[in-house]
Amino acid sequence: MALDKSKLVEMYRMMLKIRRFEEKSSELWAQGFLPGLVHLYIGEEAVAVGACSNLRKDDYIVSTHRGHGHLIAKGGDMRRMMAELMAKRTGYNKGKGGSMHICDFDIGIVGATGIVGSGIPIAAGVGLSIQSRGTDQVCVSFFGDGASNTGAFHEGMNLAAAWKLPVIFVCENNLYAISVPASKSTSAKNVADRGVAYGIPGVVVDGMDVIAVYEVVGEAVKRARSGMGPTLVECKTYRFRGHHEGDPKRGLTYRTEEELKSWEARCPIKTFEARLIEQGVLAKAEVEEVERSVESEIAEAVKFAIESPPPDPSTALEDVFV
Repeated sequence: MALDKSKLVEMYRMMLKIRRFEEKSSELWAQGFLPGLVHLYIGEEAVAVGACSNLRKDDYIVSTHRGHGHLIAKGGDMRRMMAELMAKRTGYNKGKGGSMHICDFDIGIVGATGIVGSGIPIAAGVGLSIQSRGTDQVCVSFFGDGASNTGAFHEGMNLAAAWKLPVIFVCENNLYAISVPASKSTSAKNVADRGVAYGIPGVVVDGMDVIAVYEVVGEAVKRARSGMGPTLVECKTYRFRGHHEGDPKRGLTYRTEEELKSWEARCPIKTFEARLIEQGVLAKAEVEEVERSVESEIAEAVKFAIESPPPDPSTALEDVFV
């Protein structure tokens, strides 16, 4: 699939934004600026960017506990995201939702949820809404390999398939559900193989290759927009950090250093950058300019969040449904 320079550069920029945002989040968490847990997306940037680069502003995504990358790739405001991570009043959820519950209906971010697998039936519900309204929008549901072993996965997948809902199910298989390897929890070789049970396409793609993800999800989006129903896309990827910040030794209590290094050598950003330089899409000077621009955006987001006020205690019971 031929992509013009502006599209390729924007994809590279978006991947770099995710990486730098997450690196800064790790740093701020260690310094005590971020209350609660954060689950970083470092290493998986090609999945979010490859998938969301096919979407329009009015399309939807449903995210997960490891959702910062999805939100940025869909156009989320990093200032409001960082403010939410710091529990500030200017955050997406007024500082009350934190890292795992950010949403922005204006750009199709239905919401992130910390309950593993719960976003899958929500995405089916969004798909039903689209179908009922008769638009050509689509919804992408992101989830991990652990979520594929929940009842919500099967229920949501079956409903979407039976009703031909415009949903693209994107499984980010990073090989571990917290510390449990997929090889010990899943009998099928590939999560995508389960698509046959619902009569829908199941496709495996290299989740470290942003162009490969873009092309596969692009076909799934076309299928969904044309009324042919859902697709299950499995992206083979890897998280370079632990399950969450504070996971001892970046998860090396249950992963080997050799395995981690082998995946880091396939860094989706470095390999894409090298590819763009080799193909003459970007010069090294242009790469450096993108880096400076992204660093400036991150610095602005951090400044905005730090200078923002915390929620007023009097608002504690506002926006709460009982």
